[in-house]
Amino acid sequence: MSVEEAGGFPVERFLFALALILITSKVFGELAERIKQPAVLGELVAGVVLGGSMLAVVPSLPGQAGYETFHLIAEVGVAILLFEIGLETNLRDLIRVGFNATLVAVVGVAIPFAAGFLSVLAFEKFGLLGNINPAFTTLVAITAGATLTATSVGITARVLSDMNRLQTEEARIVLGAAVIDDILGLIILAIVSGLIQAAKQGVHEGLNIAGVGIIALKAFGFLFVAIVVGNLLSKRLFDLINKMRVRGVLVLSALSFALIFAYIAKLVGLAPIVGAFTAGLVLARTNQFKIIETQLKPVADVFTPVFFIMVGAAVDVHVFNPFEPRNVPILLIALVLFVVAIAGKFVSGWVVFKEGIRKSVIGIGMIPRGEVGLIFANMGLSSGVFSSQLFSAVTVMVMLTTFVAPPLLKVAFSREEAAEGEVTEEVKP
Repeated sequence: MSVEEAGGFPVERFLFALALILITSKVFGELAERIKQPAVLGELVAGVVLGGSMLAVVPSLPGQAGYETFHLIAEVGVAILLFEIGLETNLRDLIRVGFNATLVAVVGVAIPFAAGFLSVLAFEKFGLLGNINPAFTTLVAITAGATLTATSVGITARVLSDMNRLQTEEARIVLGAAVIDDILGLIILAIVSGLIQAAKQGVHEGLNIAGVGIIALKAFGFLFVAIVVGNLLSKRLFDLINKMRVRGVLVLSALSFALIFAYIAKLVGLAPIVGAFTAGLVLARTNQFKIIETQLKPVADVFTPVFFIMVGAAVDVHVFNPFEPRNVPILLIALVLFVVAIAGKFVSGWVVFKEGIRKSVIGIGMIPRGEVGLIFANMGLSSGVFSSQLFSAVTVMVMLTTFVAPPLLKVAFSREEAAEGEVTEEVKP
């Protein structure tokens, strides 16, 4: 049986698609930088162009031939990105902003959830949700609110890295908040999943508080154990590895270390990127971290663009056509959810009362939903809680939040720098 008959992706087509991904990511990234935008925005646009709704070079939907292959490469790419970010982040500085990061995370989850919940109840009153079971209205609103809660740190981390802003206190707050956000998102996911299962079985008290508590303990336990044990073992381990003579042993060992942490994080229910980020924090305290950081960059340059291309490829440009009658309610719902999604995360930056902090940068940094929001949306659709109409609207919201964050971050930093420059000029004698 040939590869094509088996429903797979021919090797030659995979190689061609991968070559186009790597080339277009850099070409569009360069174009984005020429118009003073972060390179990641160009990579996202490149993904749209290569995706199923335009050139269809890259498989963009689950079930399509080759999708799982590129999806796995993308997962490796974002894990390497967060590992790289972790290497550039000082653990003590991250702990120092822990209180503020927790505040940002909690507010950035609570407000979008409440606003999303109320918005969906309003949609139902105006008949915009299509055919849904009236008994499921509250559950639909809860699930939709949940899609607005989680931040996709990959987008923000890449922008901050490209702009050489990872060492700022704002960046540390955003990264810390995103990790806590992921844990809160995991707990919400467990709650929503339990409610959906209970509703499908006709049970009205299906929320298992003990189960939710166990998930929370696992998540925080992983972070604590990984950092403590990792710090105890990593220095001696990598001093030993550094004495080996085989080429590439240091960077491959570091990469393996990150992937193992990502695997363990997934086992306890966390996103793999949290494990990879934690591995970076741990190895940042070794004697070899600068060498690892330098040698990792070429590896990241190959794998990381695949992630952003795949995010862009998931965009269906046909949904944005307002002249198609069936798209009108989708776009209306998406617009409201988009505003709610932006505002709900943006205000989270303003709960930080420390002097000199760019609150707008923190708020904007928490905006992207990325693949995290799509996980919630897909769960709602596959369980029958979401209509296809609401699923499409949520997907559009996720796309828009992913695309607006990079240019908004650029603008926020530029304005703050301009304001600081004016103040400096005023105080000059």
